[in-house]
Amino acid sequence: MKAKHFFQALDEARVVEAIDAAERMTSGELRVFVSRRKLLGADVREKARAEFGAFGMDATQRRNAVLFYVVPCEQAFAVIGDEAVHAKCGQEFWEQTAKAVEADFAAGHFTEGLVRGIRRAGELLAEHFPKAPNDRNELPDEIARD
Repeated sequence: MKAKHFFQALDEARVVEAIDAAERMTSGELRVFVSRRKLLGADVREKARAEFGAFGMDATQRRNAVLFYVVPCEQAFAVIGDEAVHAKCGQEFWEQTAKAVEADFAAGHFTEGLVRGIRRAGELLAEHFPKAPNDRNELPDEIARD
């Protein structure tokens, strides 16, 4: 699927609302990135890690950012996070979050998949990184794309 068609099927406002709602429960930061580029044999997680660094997501105060990286033309996605997320939440975090997205994506329900994944990530982050009074939004909430 071309990224153009992905965006036509995506309700960006609902995704941004889901990010905002999740971030109101946690000090964690969530972002969504949609790539128009093919992976060209590269691993989707490698590409996601590169974007994670490019966005400065590894420079958040608590090192608790999570990126949803989507490559529509390859029907691929990855959910990755910073070191504190993995240290506190473990492998189960990634499995549960990816599972929340997978079924909806397979059915072509991209908005629902992202919203469900973001909601699940927000709940898990809130358990380990609750919102503190001095928390501020360190990263933009809008969907990024190349």
